[in-house]
Amino acid sequence: MMDLLASLMALLVSLFDIAMHLDVHLKELVAQYHTGIYVILFLIVFVETGVVIWPFLPGDSLLFVSGALAAAGDMDIATLIIVLICAALTGDNVNYGIGRLVGPKVFQRERSRWFNPAHLARAHDFYERHGGKTIILARFMPIIRTYAPFVAGIGAMPYLRYLSFCIVAAVVWVVSLCLAGYFFGNIPIVKDNLSIVIVLIVLVSISPAIFAWLKSRFGAGSQDRR
Repeated sequence: MMDLLASLMALLVSLFDIAMHLDVHLKELVAQYHTGIYVILFLIVFVETGVVIWPFLPGDSLLFVSGALAAAGDMDIATLIIVLICAALTGDNVNYGIGRLVGPKVFQRERSRWFNPAHLARAHDFYERHGGKTIILARFMPIIRTYAPFVAGIGAMPYLRYLSFCIVAAVVWVVSLCLAGYFFGNIPIVKDNLSIVIVLIVLVSISPAIFAWLKSRFGAGSQDRR
């Protein structure tokens, strides 16, 4: 048990180091794999968006740092953007397809706490009313962007409608963050404080989810007191 905890702690420390020094690690990968870096970046973004059990990979900060490295001449910005858009779209659509496939099968037990058909009906109703903006906004929120396509599939959001919003979300997400890194990532004050910038990017990304959680928790409490 202690060995397992030690291994998990070592993994967390390693992941934290990679996240905080993403520019160094990514630059080493570019030097080692050259054009193969595009395949690596594709796989990272695909896994983050397409594998529902692995939502903790760096997304926003990865795009920003990749854009900064492209500005420094380590990658081609146009190729980078195209590859990452394709990765985001592929991951989202695989995730949606899994949700669409497994949803009707697992939500069949009337008394199941987690897979009650009523939950499936609520998911369907939610994506009928708010699905488009949810897909776009979720793209900019870590963890949530991994689950939104899966839930959209479970809720049977019409595929063509889903795909249209999915394309918009992927293009805006990749282009905005890559170009932000491309134009601002090598400014001395940003480059010298990149770890702080990465933390700020993560905080800004998760802040909508935090505010929504606080509002639902404390808002519901205040209504109950009334």
